[in-house]
Amino acid sequence: MSSEQRVERRGFLGLLTWGIGGLITALYGIPAVAYLLAPALERAQEQVWIRLGSIDKVELGVPTLFKTTIERTSGWITDREELSVYVITNDGREFTALSNVCTHLGCRVRWIPDREEFFCPCHNGVFDRSGAVVSGPPPRALDAYEVQVEDDQISILGS
Repeated sequence: MSSEQRVERRGFLGLLTWGIGGLITALYGIPAVAYLLAPALERAQEQVWIRLGSIDKVELGVPTLFKTTIERTSGWITDREELSVYVITNDGREFTALSNVCTHLGCRVRWIPDREEFFCPCHNGVFDRSGAVVSGPPPRALDAYEVQVEDDQISILGS
């Protein structure tokens, strides 16, 4: 055998080794990259109706606090979060749902019955019955939710 044949054979074996290594890398690498990038490429979660409770709990003209727990999944992490919402009705047919989170710094607001207003104790933010800012530092009204009543159960549209 001449030295030229050995070099060709050696070169072929080198290419074959690199080719097999590349194939193995691709077989393991492509699924691994897809697994890592999948959460980033996932679509935003759809909005769903979150059931709060019975309309019988809501007194006419009095904001009633409903609490529920929701689960949010982001990538591989699932968080449980407590959601609190004030529900108000003046006629028993039309309902308004307001977040109890102040729009200033995210503190919890509470209903003060004798003053007929929502009050944020963190920086003395005051909101009227409809959630509009009356005084204090909050930059905007309380967040409102779309409400649905079905089979005497109140639900809000959330994500």
